[in-house]
Amino acid sequence: MSIIYFDTASTTKIDSRVFDSMIPYFTEFYGNASSSHEFGQKSSSAIAKSRKQVAELINSNENEIIFTSGATESINLALKGYIEANYDKGNHIVTTKTEHKAVLATCEYLETKGVEITYLDVDTDGLISLSELEKSIRPDTILICIMHVNNETGIIQPIEKIGTIAKKNKITFFCDATQAVGKISIDVIRDKIDMLCFSGHKLNAPKGIGILYKSKAIEITPLLHGGSQEKGMRPGTYNTPLIVGLGKACEIAIQEQEINYQLTKKIHEYITNKILDINGTKVIGSPIHRIFNIIDFIIPGINAETFIPNATHYALSNGSACTSQIIESSHVLKAMGLTDQECNQTIRISIDHQIKESEVDEFITYIKKYIK
Repeated sequence: MSIIYFDTASTTKIDSRVFDSMIPYFTEFYGNASSSHEFGQKSSSAIAKSRKQVAELINSNENEIIFTSGATESINLALKGYIEANYDKGNHIVTTKTEHKAVLATCEYLETKGVEITYLDVDTDGLISLSELEKSIRPDTILICIMHVNNETGIIQPIEKIGTIAKKNKITFFCDATQAVGKISIDVIRDKIDMLCFSGHKLNAPKGIGILYKSKAIEITPLLHGGSQEKGMRPGTYNTPLIVGLGKACEIAIQEQEINYQLTKKIHEYITNKILDINGTKVIGSPIHRIFNIIDFIIPGINAETFIPNATHYALSNGSACTSQIIESSHVLKAMGLTDQECNQTIRISIDHQIKESEVDEFITYIKKYIK
């Protein structure tokens, strides 16, 4: 019996077209892209093409794209690199309590180095207050760091308005767009974003590749040293096949993201209606400001810690994070005012346009039997 995959927010299946685009750079055009011979120049040209494809997806200049191993590395490079390069301009960062752990852990590290961090609250819908954001800005604030789409709840923050506030106050704006890219429109010019990151494996590209968009006006200090690749911002031999795969995935997203998103919206509505038919269930977060591929449900009558491991026919996630074998309630859900009990009754379903209604029906039947 095949497993029904409800965990696309964790990772996506690589698109067959993406996989096919990568194969020649493993087997035929395997030269080092930094080499001057023909083998190397084939790889170099492929990387240049991918850089353009990525830039087009987010409406940036291709020279502003830095290839990394993924969003976590990009976050570290953006935050640590920006603080080190601009410490003389200020010492204060504004972020939110519901950021991804990669941002929060990096901020905690920076606090040990004397950087001051303001962590904005969110309301029960998962949204920040723009007025509180403005109030948090100080003369020494040099960076605003707010994610586009939350990875647990799918809540979309008002990115363009945040960018406008940052620009008005002459503060650099960094946005983790990992859960947004390839699903909804991203435009770094329109949204006034100075730095942005995402990972390939969230949009049907391979794992181990991602980008940091950095406006040419922004100065950062590299974390790594030893080579001139990526203008010295991210030295090391280019992983050409993965870069090619990421470029292809971005090209496909440009062509297909709107139609796929509408299909995902349709199945999202189907799942939501079916689950809300179960007595006492509710959707977490704003019903309006949300992406359609991520849905967090509270389902009374289940214990997510035991329900998910036992639901072996379904790939699921929940509102708890396991660290060192200690179960802790999700920091995102706690920030939104949920109790520990509610957190432990939460299941995250994340989907794409390929999920079938029959698969949803099968899962709903399983939930009802489990509760019974």
